[in-house]
Amino acid sequence: MSFNLNMDFKKKVHFIGIGGISMSGLAQILLKRGYTVSGSDMNASPLTKKLSDLGAEIYIGHDKNNLKNVDLVIYTAAIPDTNPELAEAKLLNIPLLTRAEFLGLIMKGHKYNVAISGTHGKTTTTSMISHITLEENLDPTILVGGELDIIDGNVRTGKSEYFITEACEYKASFLKFYPYIGIILNVDADHLDYYKDIDDIQNTFEKFTNLIPEDGYLIANADDVRASEIASKANCNVLTFGIDNGTIAAKNISFDTNGCASFNVYNSNDFLFNIKLNVPGKHNILNALASISCALILNINKSSILNGLSSFGGTHRRFEYKGKKNGVTVIDDYAHHPTEIKATLSAAKNYPHKRILCIFQPHTYSRTLSLFDEFSKAFSGTDELILADIYAAREKDTGVVSSNTLADSIRKNNVKCENIHSFEEIVTYLNNNLKEGDLLLTVGAGNIFEVGEMYLNN
Repeated sequence: MSFNLNMDFKKKVHFIGIGGISMSGLAQILLKRGYTVSGSDMNASPLTKKLSDLGAEIYIGHDKNNLKNVDLVIYTAAIPDTNPELAEAKLLNIPLLTRAEFLGLIMKGHKYNVAISGTHGKTTTTSMISHITLEENLDPTILVGGELDIIDGNVRTGKSEYFITEACEYKASFLKFYPYIGIILNVDADHLDYYKDIDDIQNTFEKFTNLIPEDGYLIANADDVRASEIASKANCNVLTFGIDNGTIAAKNISFDTNGCASFNVYNSNDFLFNIKLNVPGKHNILNALASISCALILNINKSSILNGLSSFGGTHRRFEYKGKKNGVTVIDDYAHHPTEIKATLSAAKNYPHKRILCIFQPHTYSRTLSLFDEFSKAFSGTDELILADIYAAREKDTGVVSSNTLADSIRKNNVKCENIHSFEEIVTYLNNNLKEGDLLLTVGAGNIFEVGEMYLNN
């Protein structure tokens, strides 16, 4: 359908699943442009409250009667065909767009679209680029998959031709985008409830690069074999980065007592500058190099790159310091894939601690099952693991996999692992077993962060 964000008449737009991080951001963009917005979600949240405060009509629960004088309906890939609002919109012939299609339409109104893709690191890299472009006063529109303090949330509406967004590969949604700069951080096996295998995932990333115009740029991680293969086939300008490979490279790396890296940045053999990050972990060196590569393409000043990255202290739920109690430090992280878990535990190793105790909440039955062996071997970096029940998200429990079966497999890999089913029981265990100097990690994409908050407030 035809929809021009800046010139179209003021339609009423309804969002099914408005409480999602990306959907709420799109809704905020429309509200700030003067559109009438309504939306529904299964549960109230700080995001739905924020939208309500901004003037959106919010409905808790999905009902066909929520569609009141609606001109356009936006829905997420997770919404099933049986959803009553989706079915009613089809019955009434109300125009429908997926979240990705609508985001693509918004991107059409900007020249310099930066789309950050990859199995891991999208939110952090998007946040780093946001800091850099804001430091350069480019006035970008930003859509990030997490809460970022510098923009007081997950969205910023700018008035320039710069648009910065995450590009998620789930259900190939990023193929609806219009990138001028496309970034591939890594290509790993995930979302195997949709993709056939890792080759299918790689082929989809290749299609993503084909969306970049010839005068545009692909930025790819040269240390990632599949990202590097994709870059070799691209029909646009290519800039690679890496620690061991790549044009934009990090050398002379060192870590401080909090696990934050300092390193020299080179463009081929030319020294550019030295930089110190304020987020921990080796993986964040790669995220920073991707961000620096983007900044160099956009001709951003060296001082803005340095100041932008220096001011970035992390996104909420990405190795986020939550507090301290009885000498125990609590950190929360969104990691929900084996590769991400290993990176988080690696970063924790460089953080001050006597012991590391990790609480992990698996996210979705399909991911737990498809990556079962990888999850079983991902926790060697912790001294003790507490495994919570699987967070179902959009799925139903078929009984095929559980935290009990995963815990049994983890213990076979010589990891001390307790399987505890309720948050209250976990907090009781923590109060009885944590000692001064311990580092407590709450890890997962669900609501496991609540355990850390319950412990701190108990």
